Amino acid sequence: MARILVVEDDPDVLTLVMHKLRRAGHDVTSAMDGEAGLAAVRTEHPELVILDWMMPRMTGLEVCHAVREDPAVWRTRILMLTAKAQEEDVERAFESGADEYILKPFNSKELLARIDTLLARE
Repeated sequence: MARILVVEDDPDVLTLVMHKLRRAGHDVTSAMDGEAGLAAVRTEHPELVILDWMMPRMTGLEVCHAVREDPAVWRTRILMLTAKAQEEDVERAFESGADEYILKPFNSKELLARIDTLLARE
């Protein structure tokens, strides 16, 4: 399956997402803050990054923007998984380069379905 990086500072959410992805057959790694997440994107070259928005050291939006500006990893698919629910938040995420946006709390089946759709894109 796919190499997926989960960047999430909430240990419970991180554990749940990683468990669901591994059960679906994916190779999953993680980072618990934005700066570590960006470094991991640049070194691991995952096919998909699942990003929280509100994290220490660097927000998910900042990570998203940095990935889109980096010629080595700009094609990495990005799914924002966040509690930020305002319409303006969704717009800002897509303007920063997110490919998909899912609100917390989330449905695991929906998360996996959207991941499959993102991974199927060329």
